[in-house]
Amino acid sequence: MLNGERLIARPLRWGMVGGGRLGQVGYKHRSGALRDNTAYQLVAAAFDIDPQRGRSFGVNLGVSEERLYDNYQAMFAAEAERADGLEVVSIATPNGTHYEITKAALNAGLHVICEKPLFFTSAEVVEIRELARAKNRIVGVTYGFSGHPLLMQMRAMVTSGLLGDIRIVDLQYTHGFNATDAVDKISDAQKWRVDPKVAGPSFVLGDLSTHTFYMSQLIMPHMKIRELLCDRQSFIPSRAPLEDNARVLMHYENGAVGTLWASSVNAGCMDSQKIRIVGSRASIEWTDSRPSELRYEVQGEPRQILDRGMSYLDDICNAEERMGALHTEGLAESWANIYLRIARAIDATSRGDTSLLETLVYPGIEAGLDGVRWIENCVRSADQGAVWVDFE
Repeated sequence: MLNGERLIARPLRWGMVGGGRLGQVGYKHRSGALRDNTAYQLVAAAFDIDPQRGRSFGVNLGVSEERLYDNYQAMFAAEAERADGLEVVSIATPNGTHYEITKAALNAGLHVICEKPLFFTSAEVVEIRELARAKNRIVGVTYGFSGHPLLMQMRAMVTSGLLGDIRIVDLQYTHGFNATDAVDKISDAQKWRVDPKVAGPSFVLGDLSTHTFYMSQLIMPHMKIRELLCDRQSFIPSRAPLEDNARVLMHYENGAVGTLWASSVNAGCMDSQKIRIVGSRASIEWTDSRPSELRYEVQGEPRQILDRGMSYLDDICNAEERMGALHTEGLAESWANIYLRIARAIDATSRGDTSLLETLVYPGIEAGLDGVRWIENCVRSADQGAVWVDFE
């Protein structure tokens, strides 16, 4: 169980690019990083494209005004000259800026924690992966709910063979907040998400399905996709060529089949993410609308609900438990676990502790590469008329 005691020698000196007053995800990053004040300290930032607004916001967060910068270039240059300069930076900006900011951060000697999808193309990710290796730096990706302890319980149940041979994978990440075009007209955050120049080649495939795809890979680390078929729609015509709804069929290398539904036009839906894994002996199902419960169904036996925080769960699940049974854990705690895992990876990299790095489970640059490859293959299939394509 986690109780806030330090797991690394000292907090990492941490900064942010983006994530300011008007941003949708900045607070999630800060609540995740700062939940354990033994892991990170926020010391510098370039919060906003409006420098005055960014400085005002940073001062209200308690950051020294002299370390609130007009842009990331100024921040990286100034912090490199300080003995107490930044060690790691989070990038919470629109998709189209991730590549250039990540590259600049690595060249400035910084570790990086970046929003998803990581970049526009897998070629860009491979280039940055090689740069990160050359600089001996970590690049982490914030797949929000992937830090929830019950996902590690699911991983333990799958990898131990408790479910038998995996046959069916059913994934969903949907909501209805874009069921009309009203939000497109008033929300700056939504406007860029449906602009291909800023968002990249997809909307809900990149914004939503990359989360659930990574979570499925986390739960089933040895399951690889052989081929897929993607059918995508723009039910709000102004969003074309980007989709607001998509369904993906998957064939796995072991013979299993899968489906994924991503949508922002599922009117009235508040369930968001659902993951169901069906094996030859049993099935498990988790949804973020009931994050503290894991449904476990063994053929021929009564249905079971496994509750978070209980001693009957696997050690890899309870190792990241924070609140204990009876007390709800959700997205904020998941972000905190992701940030703590990445902090431990950064610390291990700095100390040359390769044995710890080999055992840590966290969304690193390989997870970011898989997410971009997922988008590329889905878009390739959809743009060819919803045909089966080899997963490349």
